[in-house]
Amino acid sequence: QVQLLESGGGLVQAGGSLRLSCAASGRTDRTYAMAWFRQAPGKERDFVGYISSSGSTTLYADSVKGRFTISRDNAKNTLYLQMNSLKPEDTAVYFCACSGSIIVGLQSNPHNYYYWGQGTQVTVSS
Repeated sequence: QVQLLESGGGLVQAGGSLRLSCAASGRTDRTYAMAWFRQAPGKERDFVGYISSSGSTTLYADSVKGRFTISRDNAKNTLYLQMNSLKPEDTAVYFCACSGSIIVGLQSNPHNYYYWGQGTQVTVSS
């Protein structure tokens, strides 16, 4: 079992920045591929970005490419999402997800992630 706890969400003006964190606990003896997703009211859960177990590979949704950066500190069992140049359309609940495996098939498919955090709200005002 892996438990995930996100933090760092909040209210920010357009153009501002936020840094989300996701602390993992439980079965952290191994490192797993992880990702960030987000869900706006009335919409499906969308892929934001992915990071491999080692941190050497990252992938991003086109909508956030160049503005968001995923990183991880495996020694601290923590995943990060640095969000810059935020836009009102970035408003959503942000979830971190853990695959429970080293390799993930389609990184953007939420069904490939077994463990989820409870989410943290990010609101960007115009």
